[in-house]
Amino acid sequence: MSPEGNAAVSLRDETVDGVWRRVHPASPFVRGWVALAAVGYFFGRDAFERVLQGREFVDPNLNSRAPWLLAGGAVLLLLTVGGFILSWYFTRYQVAEGYVRVNTGFLFKQQRQARLDRVQAIDIVQPLLARIFGLAELKFEVADAGESAVRLAYLPLDQAKQLRATILARAAGVVSGPEAAWEEVPEAPEHVVLSVPPGRLIGSLLLSEQTVGILLGAAAVVGVSVLMDNQAIFLALIPAILGIGAAYWSSFNKGYNFTAAISPDGIRLRYGLLDTQAQTLPPGRIQAVMVAQPPIWRIFGWYRMHVNVAGYGAAGTEGAARTMLLPVGLKPDVMRMMSLVLPDPGVDDPEKVFTAGLTGLAAGGRPAAPSDDGFVVTPRRARLLAPLGWRRNGFFATRTALLIRSGRWWRTLVVVPHQRTQSMALHQGPLARRFRVADLVLHTTAGPVTPRVFQAGVEQAVELFDQQAARAREARKRQTGEQWLAQVAPQAPEVAAAAQPQPGQPEQFPSPLQQEDRQDG
Repeated sequence: MSPEGNAAVSLRDETVDGVWRRVHPASPFVRGWVALAAVGYFFGRDAFERVLQGREFVDPNLNSRAPWLLAGGAVLLLLTVGGFILSWYFTRYQVAEGYVRVNTGFLFKQQRQARLDRVQAIDIVQPLLARIFGLAELKFEVADAGESAVRLAYLPLDQAKQLRATILARAAGVVSGPEAAWEEVPEAPEHVVLSVPPGRLIGSLLLSEQTVGILLGAAAVVGVSVLMDNQAIFLALIPAILGIGAAYWSSFNKGYNFTAAISPDGIRLRYGLLDTQAQTLPPGRIQAVMVAQPPIWRIFGWYRMHVNVAGYGAAGTEGAARTMLLPVGLKPDVMRMMSLVLPDPGVDDPEKVFTAGLTGLAAGGRPAAPSDDGFVVTPRRARLLAPLGWRRNGFFATRTALLIRSGRWWRTLVVVPHQRTQSMALHQGPLARRFRVADLVLHTTAGPVTPRVFQAGVEQAVELFDQQAARAREARKRQTGEQWLAQVAPQAPEVAAAAQPQPGQPEQFPSPLQQEDRQDG
């Protein structure tokens, strides 16, 4: 079993140092309510249908078999409840020796563990039923995605917050030393930096690319039905309409009440209408950031932000929600979140450079020099490969990160810190060879962000390949440990003074508190 990740191993009988604790006794029932509902449905469906039809609640023909049916139902119910109780009794967790460990199973025993200093992010998840009982699931990730997640379901909400604070403090380096005793750490204070109004969220969904596709599809269906004089085609659209409605509801439910806050233990994101979720992202563990702007959103100046975080991956609806750094926001919101992810942008005028990355369009496209806004764009000789985007596609390397912009209509800006570059590759197809251009792909962890420099000149692509490899190597040398608190400038109110640039240091993004002061002034 690798110490960096999680594994399923046989459970040892002896207890290691640290206190073993159990989850809340109601946890199995919250997790397994579907099984109880299935038992009730199986035995109550017939009686319910008889009541709706105005007949007797119990079929008279079953009177002779009623005791056997009741006995069978009671045995099945007892087995289900007994399984829940055993599941609760054999589920224990421990924080000790620099690891968090979770033991589960009474027939097939497992122990899952993760190193605290490799924790990538921590979530507190509250499904609707868990919220009713005041419970929460604690989920945190380490290096790889998917199966590595360690889940504690369920704990009382206050206890889940306390445990998250303890794990984050040890992962960040606030608490160190022997961990033989359970040492509780108070939850770090936070400062809310932005929230997404519900009206803006609804507007972003109505003006999304999905809505445009739906309208075009609906117009095509109406046209076909008129030409074929066949009204039955609308009946076939009912499943599609239900699916579309479910997709809109899921997006609204996930983005409702979206709030971002800063604290010494990381960036805290909260969202959800029925099922709420609270994430804590150590900013030094974010691998890549993407800012995107669909065409219709340009009217209102809206943007969305996604991130790659080791452990989150990109598969499924849950992964898409967890990698969302900002569902919809204005440019000041984007700059505010970027200041948390990349406290030191590594450039003298970050506002100008990042604005050029978001909205810039080069006037020339000179193959041997950057354009007027500092971005190296696709050379003019390759404009036939991207007639609309050749003056937009480009890159800009600061002292701390590589900025990649692309898209004339669907604008995107990708930011990759140098130390997060894991590997690189140059791609060149037959047409690209004809026009002497190449694509440079940067490999990070799995996620929605795919850093790719489109159609750079061959000379510039090869030069960037060599320089970026050197930058990544030097940045990793400066990153001496896994404890991110020592690497990232804190942005919380009580340590805001520490985030101010000192004389002789490069200019940083304005901190969220500084931005608020400017707006108030």
